[in-house]
Amino acid sequence: MDYYLILYFFAGILQDFLVTLDWRYISKHKVKPAVLLSFLCTTVQMLVIYNILSHLDAQRSTPAIVIYAMGVATGTFLAMKFKFGLNDEDI
Repeated sequence: MDYYLILYFFAGILQDFLVTLDWRYISKHKVKPAVLLSFLCTTVQMLVIYNILSHLDAQRSTPAIVIYAMGVATGTFLAMKFKFGLNDEDI
């Protein structure tokens, strides 16, 4: 298995973990963490998309996108279970 698939999977986890936490902070009107997370998740997402579009051929791009999407789904699950900076009554 190529290392890039594993890298895209973990990048997907990171990206959507950050996005989900960002949405949770936005819903609780916590401006500073929401701004920081918005910046970080956009940076991760754009770097991955740029890398997939510019460095992979057509036969490797589709599996990379699917693996990245699986990482995104995993990141959503983890972020929904993680209570970083938010109390149970805040959620």
